[in-house]
Amino acid sequence: MLGRGAVGGCGLLVRAASRALSLSHGRPTVVVERWWQVPLSKEGRQPRLHPRRHRVYRLVEDTKHRPKEELELILTQAVEGLGHRGDVVSVRKSLGRNKLLPRGWAVYASPENRRAFEEEAKLRREGSVEAVQTPSGERTLRFLRKCRLEVGMRNNVRWELSSEIVARHFLRNLRVFVPPHALKLPEEPITRWGEYWCDVTVNGLDTVRVPMAVVQFLRPQTRRYRHWLAQQQARLAAQRETLL
Repeated sequence: MLGRGAVGGCGLLVRAASRALSLSHGRPTVVVERWWQVPLSKEGRQPRLHPRRHRVYRLVEDTKHRPKEELELILTQAVEGLGHRGDVVSVRKSLGRNKLLPRGWAVYASPENRRAFEEEAKLRREGSVEAVQTPSGERTLRFLRKCRLEVGMRNNVRWELSSEIVARHFLRNLRVFVPPHALKLPEEPITRWGEYWCDVTVNGLDTVRVPMAVVQFLRPQTRRYRHWLAQQQARLAAQRETLL
């Protein structure tokens, strides 16, 4: 073991498992220092340790109970639940190293990368650089252009359609996560059933208008719902034949 005085003020690293000494110690590492300082010895001689006094240590740091450190990254594209391109986020190391970095969704928040994204944001504000939609955003736009959203509302209570309700139906019916702030509904409040629309803005760049039908809510497991669904499909088929 090396005393603190013998190594120029460094603490003693004691590992639970027998591992090689490393400057970047892991979580099961305990950092201690000698309670009594070891006197310096002459050059070329080993320090003289007291048989009992120099075996007493005080705890400096127990890394086992230290909070987990997060990884600071810069997003290269919009990521659900994290942010948009150029945002600096702090995430778990496992998420960053296993998902975001390998897929190219983020880069390390190094000074060089920070300056590059700050310069890009400055040029975008000045209009010198046009923001480009991400590949996933383009796929989302193509999908939404072919969709029609159905929102079921009950008939036994008074209601008014909101962006939060529409966002839940996007996720439940179309399996698309749309944050409420990316939705725009008609200016007039929607309080009854009928045919409407909603505008969806993807990554803050492109907007697509999605047809939206507000219908009576019926439980999917009931026979009444299946009968109502068959009627709706027959009505839509009849409308298509009329248009043709």
